[in-house]
Amino acid sequence: MTTTNPPGLQIKGIREGLLVTLGEGEWQDVFDYLIKHIDQGASFFQGARMALDIGNRVLHAADMGLLRDRLSDKGVALWAVISQSPVSEQTAQMLGLATRISTPRPERTIKSLDTNLEGENAVLVHRTVRSGFKITSHGHVIIVGDVNPGAEISAGGNVVIWGKLKGNVQAGLEGTENVVICALEMEPGLLRIGNDVFRSNITGKHKGPEIAYLKDGQVVIEPWLTKSH
Repeated sequence: MTTTNPPGLQIKGIREGLLVTLGEGEWQDVFDYLIKHIDQGASFFQGARMALDIGNRVLHAADMGLLRDRLSDKGVALWAVISQSPVSEQTAQMLGLATRISTPRPERTIKSLDTNLEGENAVLVHRTVRSGFKITSHGHVIIVGDVNPGAEISAGGNVVIWGKLKGNVQAGLEGTENVVICALEMEPGLLRIGNDVFRSNITGKHKGPEIAYLKDGQVVIEPWLTKSH
């Protein structure tokens, strides 16, 4: 699969599935880019629920209906179309599509325990994340599958990978340092926690599941099963 995303195409994990934001260009060109990209990452997109941000483009029922049908043929369920165009928004509503997506709720504090609950929201990806794909979330990210070289995971909270980690991962995207990165096999290309601390070409020293966290300004990797963080 190619490692180059279509121009301006962005893919983010959200609570309801995937949010895909289209870049600049004529609608037919961007449409073709999107379908080609889905074909190249068929295993990633299979069974996905997609919200599509089309910007200020004006789409009528024929174009939007064709988009929904083509995505359905690829195993992708289009459930929302986000647009700055009132015409496109009205068209989406007419086709039974949502025109709004949820936003992360603010963190809450349980006073009786004096504990901040960070990252109430989490993104669950139940597939291998292949080269060229990037998943970003303000909450936690949980991957049930491998993260291949060339793939990127960025999370405001923790990153848990129930598989092999060989791509690039950042936890604590917004500067949070009290987060962890866990994987069944830890061989990342780049590992980063918080804003300033990162190490590349890290290979875990222990066999089996490992956990990475920040201690005294350094990334520490330990066996996952024996670390209580």
